[in-house]
Amino acid sequence: MTGDMNSQTKPVTGNIADSATRDGPLLKVENVCLYFHASNGVVRAVEDVSFELNRGRSLAIIGESGCGKTSLARALLRLLPRNVETYTGRVFLDGTDLMKLSEERFRRNVRWVKISMVSQAAMNSLNPVLKVGDQVAEPLLLDHRLDKRKALERAREVFRIVGVPAAFLDRYAFELSGGMRQRAIIAMALVANPTLVILDEPTSALDVLTQANIMNALKKIKQELGLNFILITHDIATSSELADEVLCMYAGQLVEYNKAEQFYREPFHPYAQKLMASVPTLRIHKKPDFIAGHPPSLLNPPEGCRFAARCPKRFERCQEEPALFAYRDAAVKCWLYQQG
Repeated sequence: MTGDMNSQTKPVTGNIADSATRDGPLLKVENVCLYFHASNGVVRAVEDVSFELNRGRSLAIIGESGCGKTSLARALLRLLPRNVETYTGRVFLDGTDLMKLSEERFRRNVRWVKISMVSQAAMNSLNPVLKVGDQVAEPLLLDHRLDKRKALERAREVFRIVGVPAAFLDRYAFELSGGMRQRAIIAMALVANPTLVILDEPTSALDVLTQANIMNALKKIKQELGLNFILITHDIATSSELADEVLCMYAGQLVEYNKAEQFYREPFHPYAQKLMASVPTLRIHKKPDFIAGHPPSLLNPPEGCRFAARCPKRFERCQEEPALFAYRDAAVKCWLYQQG
């Protein structure tokens, strides 16, 4: 597959995953932009991001802190702060254009019902004066979807799925360990039986053994329930545990979208290559690489390629902003791949 495709008019990511089902991809994102008002200007947190996610697949969104990963997730769920300056693009879930839904319809029919999210810092997501079981069951009580008895029964069921004893339903958040609190938050995201679950740094601030247990639980859930996951992380090793596809972001933009098996073996974008080179290896003796410099400010991003100032492969054409180019079943935002 060769050629130049302009990301402003057509996403180039439809053929990256395995062939979609007859009903098309589960999630289709087209040219999503999310800007915020700040005291000293406009922060261009997410700019012109497009991708597709087929059913039964999981996507890892990786990149440095501040590159727009969490902002993209919040754009999908419409969990937006008051200082939004621009929120545009199209988001399709099961073929439905979510951007055309009113806030009330989106809250009732999509948020937490079809798309849910596991936020960072589980302890901050749990109310310290309410029992954990009541909080996990709460999404089912909204709009009188279920009565309290049936909602708690469902909470008990998802506790079993995520590996939390049913007795913990009657405990408070401070009585749970960090790993158990994280499992409780995952149970809360699963309780309404959504199709897509967004995991924002689900293993941050946990010890290595607990991280491994959480990832094993997520892989089991994916296999048994057939859920789709979007995993947001800057931990590349963690992302490789769950991902079928990888979306790499830099300075608010998508720079590479690729199959996981190809990305972790041979990333294409120079930024992605640097990221992979920074990961320590167990079986190969090599010194981890690093990326010189620092990311550009999203208040006033540079013209042209945003990675050019830090890129060891930059050349004159990098003064112009590249399009997304199709290359070996991937999408790469780099002039090096203009000819495919």
